[in-house]
Amino acid sequence: MLTKYGVDNIIFFFLVSIILIVLGLLNFGKFYSLLSIAFGVVIIIFTFIFFRDPERKIPTEALLNDCIVLSPADGEITEIINIFEEKYLNSDAIRISIFLSPLDAHVNRSPSNGTVKYFEYIKGKYIVAYKSESSKINEQTIIGIENSCGKIVFKQIVGVLARRLVWDIKLNDKLTAGQKFGMMKFGSRMDIFLPLNSKILVGTGQKVIAGESILATINKHKGSEL
Repeated sequence: MLTKYGVDNIIFFFLVSIILIVLGLLNFGKFYSLLSIAFGVVIIIFTFIFFRDPERKIPTEALLNDCIVLSPADGEITEIINIFEEKYLNSDAIRISIFLSPLDAHVNRSPSNGTVKYFEYIKGKYIVAYKSESSKINEQTIIGIENSCGKIVFKQIVGVLARRLVWDIKLNDKLTAGQKFGMMKFGSRMDIFLPLNSKILVGTGQKVIAGESILATINKHKGSEL
């Protein structure tokens, strides 16, 4: 299944690929015909890979327990650090950074149940997404949700190739864990900020799956052990 968040791109890429293949067939036998056909086929394959929207089995416990935090994106965890989150939490937090390659599925999902209490779009730069500073200076959306276990912030962040963010949520929307809410196009980064009293269940270098991988659990009672 292909994602609804990429319909405009999908139509464009399919049209380009059809034109290339038809031109190649019309001029079959000439030196550039096979190249044209091959390029058209590659574009079709890339479209199906990049804009795929695979079904995900949302963990039942995440739907029932607000304290469970799922991965909002497919990719590799590149960084887990303590940092001050100034937009919504206004406190020290744990930041988990997920880097998406062009081959990862790019549909984003809500990490937890909750209500959208903060939303901001920032027009920024386009440095390489795996660099830590991209979390602050790159183009991004910042989304803050609140539930019975506290507050969570997550960011869609563009990279060098990713130049477009897509979302279909707004303030006061109620989200469920694993719910699709948008997409980052052509390689990017997702950051998620959790309270310091969260128990992190993943490590750097680990591959995670949006809507399925459990990143952490949040402790309702600050200072106690999980």
